[in-house]
Amino acid sequence: MGFKTLDDMDLAGKVVLCRVDVNVPMENGVVTDATRIEKIVPTIEDILARGGKPVLLAHFGRPKGKRDPGMSLALILPALRAALPGRTVTFAEDCIGAPAKAAVQAMQPGEVVLLENTRYHAGEEKNDPELSAAMAALGDVYVNDAFSAAHRAHSSTEGIARLLPACAGRLMEAELKALDAALGNPVRPVVAVVGGAKVSTKLDLLGNLVTRVDHLVIGGGMANTFLVAQGIEVGKSLAERDMAPTALEIVERARAAGCTIHLPVDVVVAREFKAHAANETLPADACPADAMILDAGPQTVANLAEVFGACRTLIWNGPLGAFELEPFDAATNAAAKLAADLTRAGRLTSVAGGGDTVAALNKAGAAEAFSYISTAGGAFLEWMEGKDLPGVAALSA
Repeated sequence: MGFKTLDDMDLAGKVVLCRVDVNVPMENGVVTDATRIEKIVPTIEDILARGGKPVLLAHFGRPKGKRDPGMSLALILPALRAALPGRTVTFAEDCIGAPAKAAVQAMQPGEVVLLENTRYHAGEEKNDPELSAAMAALGDVYVNDAFSAAHRAHSSTEGIARLLPACAGRLMEAELKALDAALGNPVRPVVAVVGGAKVSTKLDLLGNLVTRVDHLVIGGGMANTFLVAQGIEVGKSLAERDMAPTALEIVERARAAGCTIHLPVDVVVAREFKAHAANETLPADACPADAMILDAGPQTVANLAEVFGACRTLIWNGPLGAFELEPFDAATNAAAKLAADLTRAGRLTSVAGGGDTVAALNKAGAAEAFSYISTAGGAFLEWMEGKDLPGVAALSA
């Protein structure tokens, strides 16, 4: 993989600057979902077990280089302490300078320090060398455990990694290994499911995937654009008609690369975009002029079952229909359960990511069975697009 992990580092007695993602949702000053905090615990505990002193760097919200009490990391301190029972967790009111130095110097073995929001400094998002150096001066080793921020070349994600011995934390390591198993060195055949509303937002993604996978399943509103490109009328369905030539180019690229594109062969249509709207299932080329396609039909799902069954690796980004509205979640739910069953049976390595994707797989009750679910959002998408992620590249430099 070309990057170091905690196993490669000597941490005994060293101050370990650890970039984490604790950008958690809050309501009335209370963390409502501590998942991201809980996921960094293995890295923190591992650093402590190796005799290191973990000092946590993180951003919170978008304060745009100014101090904003509503975006202070002090707000997440109670949730962090709850995730690390028996540990003393202290807070420094800045991530550089005297407050940070004092907190680090006062650390006792077994303690953890959380530094204030890196984005309180305008230089963070500009990857300012002076800010990077000021952060690096606090520690001996740098650990990046925030894959979700790895697509940003910021001082705390990329700049410090160039100045200190650097490695990936356990969460970053797991993510990179899962992604390598999905696209880097996958067991073939590979199928990618790409859904969502618009082709225009996923051009780079589709362009990269058709050269990397054996089967590409296109769902959601994007599929309508591909149907239009083939001369099929889709009524009032969401479709980017001006993207039809681009869709045909992607089809041609796929053909040249030996990638089979799968579009819906039957569709569920309705006259209203609302839950439990009156609907009917029709062939994909028979959508009435006054109706809209809101989901793929059962024959499409049956075809998907054959594709999934013939493949060994699955990458999933985006739902197959309007999954937030019943019963137009049927195709997404059914396909997700198929993938989950094949994964449980050891026949499929399944990796999924993206906000809507995680929500859809959770709704289908299939997420837990997937080999890996990425919560990294933008970083996951840029990785799928084949782009270099600065935060990862800096670890392998």
